[in-house]
Amino acid sequence: MTDIADQAAPSPVSLDYAAPCPELRDYLSVFYDFRADLPVFEDQERADFAQFRFMLAGEGAYRFADGHEQAAPPIAIVGPTTGNTHIRVTGPVHVFGAGLLPAGWGALMGIEASTLVNRAVDATHLFGPGLVDVMMELRAAPTLEAMVAIGNRVTLELARRIDRAPLAFTRIVDDWLAASLSPQVDDLVARLGLSRRHVERQCKKLYGAPPKLLARKYRALRAAITLARGEAQMADLIGQGFYDQSHFIREIKAFTGVTPSRFQDDLPTLARLTLKRAELAGQVDPIIYQT
Repeated sequence: MTDIADQAAPSPVSLDYAAPCPELRDYLSVFYDFRADLPVFEDQERADFAQFRFMLAGEGAYRFADGHEQAAPPIAIVGPTTGNTHIRVTGPVHVFGAGLLPAGWGALMGIEASTLVNRAVDATHLFGPGLVDVMMELRAAPTLEAMVAIGNRVTLELARRIDRAPLAFTRIVDDWLAASLSPQVDDLVARLGLSRRHVERQCKKLYGAPPKLLARKYRALRAAITLARGEAQMADLIGQGFYDQSHFIREIKAFTGVTPSRFQDDLPTLARLTLKRAELAGQVDPIIYQT
């Protein structure tokens, strides 16, 4: 008989996902509930969408890809990131948040995404002190489902207040990014029927980066996820928009903070847990769980 004390203890770190309500599918990627029952949690976050984030327990700091370091506001908007972000949080840690899609940025924010690339700001400065009451609600919520209901309600309220979602533009850009491992900027310009300069301005406004950088970012992220899931080997991916093996390794590491070999053999905690987004296939757009 196996002694109970010999059984593996549950992991002190967890990350659970939930889809937003259908009305917010164009605005938010996924809700997430992250917990770390540790005195200190330290890891790397890959390049990602902007985030709307409530730190319900713990105090942390970011070091972004461009070297900028700052404390993590308890209620934060984290702008789009262009590379791996080092995070360090004194715990125990509890964070509830949601990925803010480019259309959501256009609907909710009054500033260009490019002004907050690799930066975090106090969300109460943008949306008012009422978010402190929301944080208290989230802390008291007994389940992820209850927190998601609060997140849906608050986001819908904010979207109705501002509501400038450029859905026609972002849907075409997202389709362009999802259609190929190596999307060509000329194809996007042709599909939009706009000047190249206008397309670049709009992408910087909503995505925080011009189309060429977006294509690099999503190509690297999709290749990394493909490796991590064991769906392809490095040799299979190198010819899909990468010049050679050295270029492949540099791009993957630049946008994820992890070398391709680690994606195959030894994923860090956050990188491993983010793979769970695939469980939401059918509830969110493919670009969200494929990158």
